[in-house]
This record gives sequence, C-alpha cells and structure tokens, in this order.
Amino acid sequence: MDARLNFFTSPTAGKAFKYFMSAGKALKDSPLPAATQELVALRVSQINGCAVCIDMHTKEATAAGETSVRLNLVAAWREATVFTEAERAALELAEEGTRTADAAGGVSDEVWEAAAKHYDEEQLTALVILISFMNTANRLNIITQQPANGEYQAGQFQH
Repeated sequence: MDARLNFFTSPTAGKAFKYFMSAGKALKDSPLPAATQELVALRVSQINGCAVCIDMHTKEATAAGETSVRLNLVAAWREATVFTEAERAALELAEEGTRTADAAGGVSDEVWEAAAKHYDEEQLTALVILISFMNTANRLNIITQQPANGEYQAGQFQH
C-alpha cells in the first residue's frame, strides 16, 4: 500500500508540520507523566484505527520502560487491573474526547471530574491538547492512507 500523499516532500506539509511537531515537543515536555502520554496516544490511535500511530506509540512507550502487559491491555483498560486510577481517568477522558460523535454530550462532567481529581490544571491542559493532537495526527495518516510497515524506531522523529 502506498500513501496518497508524501508529507516529507511537500513544501506545504513541511511548513505546517514544523509547527505541528513543535506542539508535540511541547506536550512531551509538559508535566503530564510520560507513561500517561503514551498510553493516551496509543488509546486514541486504537480508537481511530491509525496503524502508523499505534506502531509509533507502542515503540515509544516500550523505549520509555512501559511493559508489554500494560500495552497489550490498553484496548481493554476498563477490565484490566494494571492501570492506576489516574491513568484510567486519563484513558476515559481520551475515549470521550475522541468519540465525540458517539457521545452526544461530548465529555461528561463525571469523566472531567475524575480526571481533575488526579491531574492539576497544567497536566489537564496538556492532556486535553494531547488528545486533540493525537486525533489530528491520526486523521492526517488515515486520510492519506499512510502505511504502517513496522519499521518505526523509537525516537525517530525527536530532534
């Protein structure tokens, strides 16, 4: 399968992605725990079916010390007992923030309050931006049918 567009050769994409990737770097440097960031990025990508991002964030999480058990259970986090209450709150916020078309009311007050119980305002800000960022990245890849060939290396896009 070939991608519909090559973002690496497009001058427009090059200009736009410079800023987009800066936003990603700012999120990485935020006070939101790295493990939470990777779990949320992975879950959003699973929901959206973005193979490129699933490959990337599984490998980034592994490189950061995440276990295969927890990564394998992200898709079924509600039934898994390996996640902290804070991580569970972040994953639920990620799901409701991603499935906005399915949740007529958007993110519920209950889900927001659960996340706010575990994360301070700066962490919540990073979490909300991360969920939105991942949804954008997923859509860019899905619309253009970017193939996941399994060759992504952890740290590949970090400068």
